[in-house]
Amino acid sequence: MRRLNRKKTLSLMKELDAFPKVPESYVETSVSGGTVSLIAFTTIAFLTVMEFTVYRDTWMKYEYEVDKDFTSKLRINIDITVAMRCQYVGADVLDLAETMVASADGLIYEPVIFDLSPQQKEWQRMLQLIQSRLQEEHSLQDVIFKSAFKSASTALPPREDNSLQSPDACRIHGHLYVNKVAGNFHITVGKAIPHPRGHAHLAALVSHESYNFSHRIDHLSFGELIPGIINPLDGTEKIASDHNQMFQYFITIVPTKLHTYKISAETHQFSVTERERVINHAAGSHGVSGIFMKYDISSLMVTVTEEHMPFWQFLVRLCGIIGGIFSTTGILHGFGRFVAEVIFCRFRLGSCRSTSVPLPDGHTSNHLPRITDNSTH
Repeated sequence: MRRLNRKKTLSLMKELDAFPKVPESYVETSVSGGTVSLIAFTTIAFLTVMEFTVYRDTWMKYEYEVDKDFTSKLRINIDITVAMRCQYVGADVLDLAETMVASADGLIYEPVIFDLSPQQKEWQRMLQLIQSRLQEEHSLQDVIFKSAFKSASTALPPREDNSLQSPDACRIHGHLYVNKVAGNFHITVGKAIPHPRGHAHLAALVSHESYNFSHRIDHLSFGELIPGIINPLDGTEKIASDHNQMFQYFITIVPTKLHTYKISAETHQFSVTERERVINHAAGSHGVSGIFMKYDISSLMVTVTEEHMPFWQFLVRLCGIIGGIFSTTGILHGFGRFVAEVIFCRFRLGSCRSTSVPLPDGHTSNHLPRITDNSTH
């Protein structure tokens, strides 16, 4: 009884076979079929390699939401060199809440030489080249995000030459913590002094002939300092054409959360527009000579996440490639063979032409003569 049930089960499974087997004696091979098979296998191998390359790659996903964090402080990372002596310039921040953050809270004034050494000039040239490429191809920003903390430092390298020239410029570098409201970071003549109605700079003892706000921005960023990230103003250099000249940078800051397979950090992206003009009160161009960076913070926050194709999706796409190529090449080969047989059949002698056979009663038959075993003897 058990043996009978087993036979019935095997018979039922045989009826459900969706992949019938054809005996090899019924299979006919051809040159055209071998050629199509070779093309199919080559295409499958090529597409498999390409699909594996896509599987290994990652991409950045951008999500936007309202920034609800209003209580935390905003960090400003600064590294600017001004072509004036340190005792003549002062830097500070004044925001819309009338809160002044003095440079003494985190900035260092270092006397340096304004002209760069050959190695430093090469660094600046490469940084400016990267900036120009980033403006043309925005997708390169994703590459920079993925390579953060892995690439070389973007800081200005130290001088490799022992120049005996006396320092003629001031490097202002460090970081400040400010409120998350719009503000104005500026570098102008004289040190900042407290004032009941705001703030002022003590510039009376500095002659106008010594004004020179030619400057170089080696680094300017907001938020956590991430090595390898290149910001829009890094490598910028401006040469003043007049003593009384104002340089303005209007910056829009976007809070950004960066999550990659290497790091997870909170930073800030920003866009900037520039303007410069000569201060001439007689011509109606009013203002104060200096470098002014007016920043505003966007209410939106961007979350940048590095994503990878799941392994199951890679398998599904791979099976679709293999099955699709086999099915498509089989259909094309069958259709091509059918067309070839129809065309070449007309040129085969006697293959498609009927043969007339005379009958005893004088009529003719258009059927092919039947070949029997006796006719072969």
